[in-house]
Amino acid sequence: MMSQDYIALDERFGAHNYHPLPVVIAEAKGCKVRDPEGRTYFDFLSAYSAVNQGHLHPRIVAAVKSQLEKVTLTSRAFHNDKMGLFLKKLCEYTGYEAALPMNTGAEAVETALKAARRWGVEVRGVPNGKQTIICAEGNFHGRTLAAISMSVDQDSLVNYGPYVPGFVKAPYADAQAIDDRIDENTVAVIVEPIQGEAGVVVPPEGYLARLRKICDRHGVLLIFDEIQTGFCRTGRRFAWQYEDARPDIMCLGKALGGGIMPISAIVADKKVMSVFTPGTHGSTFGGNPLAGAVGIAAIEVLEDERLEENAERLGRLFREEADAIRCRKKRLVRGKGLLNAIVFDDGFQAWDVCVALKDEGLLAKQTHGNIIRFAPPLVITESEMKEATGIIARVLGRF
Repeated sequence: MMSQDYIALDERFGAHNYHPLPVVIAEAKGCKVRDPEGRTYFDFLSAYSAVNQGHLHPRIVAAVKSQLEKVTLTSRAFHNDKMGLFLKKLCEYTGYEAALPMNTGAEAVETALKAARRWGVEVRGVPNGKQTIICAEGNFHGRTLAAISMSVDQDSLVNYGPYVPGFVKAPYADAQAIDDRIDENTVAVIVEPIQGEAGVVVPPEGYLARLRKICDRHGVLLIFDEIQTGFCRTGRRFAWQYEDARPDIMCLGKALGGGIMPISAIVADKKVMSVFTPGTHGSTFGGNPLAGAVGIAAIEVLEDERLEENAERLGRLFREEADAIRCRKKRLVRGKGLLNAIVFDDGFQAWDVCVALKDEGLLAKQTHGNIIRFAPPLVITESEMKEATGIIARVLGRF
């Protein structure tokens, strides 16, 4: 079958809830993918940062193969011999006392929201049903009803009411606005350290540290959604480490699964995590032994290959190269590590640029119409980066 045949099947039998680029990926390795016709492309999306370790990293694949011959699923009705090892590794890597495993990023966010609401009643003393959580405008925390209830994006919200109550919105990157909205019913503040889906919006220096101080002063929890920014993507293990603004709860996902399977979790110290008791929260697949084996290998690759250093160094190279590109429609370049974006003039349709990049051998995707996010796997080499930025420069020069 050819690429157009696979696309036709997707369009005939699938719900039209995505608008993908007209390309089919049939094989992948490292930072490159291949279509059914054998054409190779640089992957500069990394499945929205779920493939930080590169496609089919051999150590992660070996862990999968080994575990597949033993046991893959037990449910949490029983212990298994991988979950404890995985949780220990995750806690050591993140620096927290406890972890609660789930599957998708949206589940991690839901788990954090539930933890905060319950903590608010049992520790802060807020009457049940009165708890509020402050979130940031422009956020993207997933597609569940609770997640979209925090959103201001009309495409995410359209006709899905009634929406979940208890969320108070504040402008992103404005710490004072959050401070002003905290009251006796506030239990937590949740933000992304860098807003990815909004177009790689980087807050001003000091914003995260100020949020930490504000939450400490008011006695409320600080939650950072590091699902896209975590696991070395921004040039640190986690983006909050740029300001030493350690949150009370951190939402994790995407790259925790090593590009192999969905794995997510929240991490927190026990003074927060202890609000969960048997029967109050759970997941059939959360903490399954296959996920445990994958998660351990995924973290070990990040550690042993020092991928945060590669992301920081090559991220600077990308921004330098992108800043130098001559393009009449380009407005600015922004990002940290290997999470970057090129912002074009308002009203410009970056879809056309993405199609042109695809035709030249590089895959990236626009967001909010006039922004393209560039996030290659963190295993990319300097020579590969220079080849890729050469493609970007060549294409942008036409616009």
